[in-house]
Amino acid sequence: MLRCSAIVVTYNSAAAIGPCLEALTREDCDIIVVDNASQDDTVRRVEEFVAWHPVRLIANEQNRGFGTAVNQGVREAGGNVFLILNPDAIAEPGAVAALLRCIDATHAGTVGGALREDNGGPARGFAFRRVATLAPLLCEVLLLNQLWPGNPVNRRYRCLDADYSQQQQVEQPAGACLAVAREAWDSIGGFDEQFFPVWFEDVDLCKRLLDHGAKIFYCPAARFRHSGAHSVGQLSFRDQQVFWYSNMLRYARKHFSNGQILILRLAIIKGMLLRSVAALFGARQAPLAETIAAYWAVVRNVC
Repeated sequence: MLRCSAIVVTYNSAAAIGPCLEALTREDCDIIVVDNASQDDTVRRVEEFVAWHPVRLIANEQNRGFGTAVNQGVREAGGNVFLILNPDAIAEPGAVAALLRCIDATHAGTVGGALREDNGGPARGFAFRRVATLAPLLCEVLLLNQLWPGNPVNRRYRCLDADYSQQQQVEQPAGACLAVAREAWDSIGGFDEQFFPVWFEDVDLCKRLLDHGAKIFYCPAARFRHSGAHSVGQLSFRDQQVFWYSNMLRYARKHFSNGQILILRLAIIKGMLLRSVAALFGARQAPLAETIAAYWAVVRNVC
């Protein structure tokens, strides 16, 4: 019989964690919260919740990163299925049971839930994608996806034409809601903790699972409301850029050839130059000086 242990990693998640835990307590699963040294009231709110509900809290004294925190939770979990869930993902009634039925019926190593946006529609392009290869990463770093989001490479990579109402075999469900069978998890040793603090650890996990012959499915019956960008939105613009590109290259070093890694490095440098020019004309998410400094921090890191 399948038993689920839900693992929720928090970082300054006081505003989100309550509804997430409330929803999980209505599902049949164990709950483990791993806090990565939140500076807000997250730990206090979880402790208040623990007083009335069977929830276990692991409070780290420093931010150990998402992958490391999940691995911590798994080591304390008693279930044979691990549900990795972001604190801003709220399970709709029966969602966890639907994930377990899908794993049982398909003998999948991993199953992704149906992430729903605020309007109730599917998180198209995010709920599941293909495993990252060189071509879609080049389209992203060279601004092609920003200028032409519907280009064929991006459409295929993000599965934009998929039927999200159908259960189907996929390559990479979003790490925001990912159920992994213990046997599959143990076969690859869980998350690679070098992906710090976040990004590409879920892509790497799915790539290694596929390489080990595991099947991965998307389960539309397992619905979760998801607001998105909860923790990464708290990072500075510079840190967002440096961490994302650094972990992209870490992923490439694990799974790409030396020639492909060189091409990606050069493309990232060119992309930073293009973004710097665009920032001069107002296309930026932060003040100009901060934006340029962030892009050149990426270039220094790549070089």
